[in-house]
Amino acid sequence: MAESNKNLNCLLDYSVEDIELLLDKALELKRNRLKSDPPVMDGRTGVLIFEKPSLRTRITFETAIHELGGYPINLAPGMVQMGQRESVEDVARNLERWVHLLIVRTYSHDTLLRIAQSCSVPVINALTDSYHPCQALACALTIKEALSDEKKISVAFIGDGNNVCASLMIICAKLGYNFVLACPPGYELPADLVKTCTDIARSRGSSISIVSDPAAAVAEASLIYTDVWASMGQESEKEKRKKDFAAFQLNAALLLKAPAQAQISHCLPAHRGEEITSDVLDSPRSRAFDEAENRLHVQKAVIVHLFS
Repeated sequence: MAESNKNLNCLLDYSVEDIELLLDKALELKRNRLKSDPPVMDGRTGVLIFEKPSLRTRITFETAIHELGGYPINLAPGMVQMGQRESVEDVARNLERWVHLLIVRTYSHDTLLRIAQSCSVPVINALTDSYHPCQALACALTIKEALSDEKKISVAFIGDGNNVCASLMIICAKLGYNFVLACPPGYELPADLVKTCTDIARSRGSSISIVSDPAAAVAEASLIYTDVWASMGQESEKEKRKKDFAAFQLNAALLLKAPAQAQISHCLPAHRGEEITSDVLDSPRSRAFDEAENRLHVQKAVIVHLFS
């Protein structure tokens, strides 16, 4: 893998070959969990800097570090007060003297980049308002397992053009999957990112599109994906978003518009009865909890790469 990939900030920085190697390594680690996990951290310490609450991200990263022979430390936001008590850069410069890996979950993507630019140890994006690369890798691993017989993968994202949606679009473009976002006007992904991914997808023989009709989006979908309508930090917009997205619920009626074999996923946590109904989330076609499990394995693969 390229030297520029000493961190995982955004999947745009990773080549097709890099991503495929990560997915293959994740599958190998999953199959052989605890039997032959490489002790790549070998007593080293990984610090989790989380400005946002977390269940899956925190537990899977702490477990990954432990199973790879390291020691995880969780830094609660009130303990560090990064950017207030001391600068983002000074926090990074201190931590690089003591620990060996930083896992950062923050609001601003710029904060993550400032940390990565200020220290020499690897930095992993555990979610920013712009991107969620680990979630996209987990989704791609789930597709690799559940849809291996599909000749052409098509992913339909129903909902907000948010951080998860952005990273899914990127990884679909890189892997040659068709990607379509169905959202109300005003909730699209950034135009420059869409253009970049459209160019990548075209070179891979696939397509990127944005529509306003959920039924059209799922018509040829292999996987139908959704996420909460109001992400962390958007609580004040919740009621407006509920109205704007009312016609974009992933429910049984929408599934009737999709191929019978189409699978469903969600990055979780889910607001049941809003963006997705319980009967769909809990159905045999749902891969949401498989994807949640795969967070552990892809994150282990990322750490193995960064320490290899």
